[in-house]
This record gives sequence, structure tokens and C-alpha cells, in this order.
Amino acid sequence: MTALLRPALVLFALFSALTGLAYPAAITGIAKLLFPAQTQGSLLREGDRVVGSALVGQPFRDPRWFWGRPSATAPFAYNAAASSGSNQGPMNPALRDAVTARIAALREADPENDASVPVDLVTASGSGLDPHVSPAAALYQAARIARARGLAEADVRALVLRHVEQPLLGLLGAPRVNVLAVNVALDGAAP
Repeated sequence: MTALLRPALVLFALFSALTGLAYPAAITGIAKLLFPAQTQGSLLREGDRVVGSALVGQPFRDPRWFWGRPSATAPFAYNAAASSGSNQGPMNPALRDAVTARIAALREADPENDASVPVDLVTASGSGLDPHVSPAAALYQAARIARARGLAEADVRALVLRHVEQPLLGLLGAPRVNVLAVNVALDGAAP
């Protein structure tokens, strides 16, 4: 019995070290070499100050900022520790009420805007953490932000268009605008 136990323990220790330590360390090292920003959390900075991650949405409610998708996380919006959707289907009256209230809030914040409200400004993503909006959703907000900041609307629209991220390899996903990145850029453009 002891003759069988010793080789089993040696193999267990060897494969534990190999698969539990050496392999993860090698993969982490390769990732840090090839993708340094991503391995550090895709952090966005304003000078020396970290303002957030490009991967997690943030709540912006001031009219001077671009607003992202609503978040369904609890107990507060964009809670990365509680990523979840609302699980409300299109026939759910609670979802209809929430969308109606969000449309009313957008109309109240910008009464001069009579364009159709893009759906991603009134519905939460599956994770509740989406940091992106569609270019249409960002452009929908340009006039409000321009008035609030004393900028030309054309300048705000141009800023949005400079921040449109194209689909991966031109195929995967849809064009999108990172709300935090465009808001950081607004700080540099606004008087």
C-alpha cells in the first residue's frame, strides 16, 4: 500500500505545482506582456487620477455629461459585485412603467429634443454594467450637453464621432461609444 501511495502523492504534488502555479503564472505573464492595459482593469485616467474602468458603466445624471444605459444592479446602480439584469420581459408591466419613466426623465432633461429616444437609453443591459451606448444614443444627448456646457452642438457631435468604437474585426458587435471615455474627453473640451 505504501509503495502505491508515494508515487501517487509525488504525482499529485507535481501536477498541483504545474497546473496550479506554473501554468497560471505563465499565462498571467504572457497576458501582462501582450495586454498590459487590460490586465490592469482597463483603467481610464484623468491626469494621475483613475476615474474608472472602460469595462464597467458609471452613473452620470448631471445634464453636462453623457448618460449611459440604465443599470439593474442592486443595491445601487453599476454595482460590479452584483452584476445582473432586471429579468423583466417585454410584456412585464414593471418594465413598461420603468421605460416610460425613463423616457419622461430624458424629455424633462432636454425638452427641446423631440427625436425618438434610442432604446439603449431606457433599457438595462443583461449585466447591468454596460459601459457603452450606441452612437445614436450618444448623439441624441449632444444638444443637451452642448447647452449645459456652453459648447457648439457640432463640436459635441464631432467628439462623439471620434469616440465611436467599431465592431471587433469589423464583424463582431455593433458600433458603440464608451460613456466614461467620451465624458473624460468632454472635460478636455469644455470651458
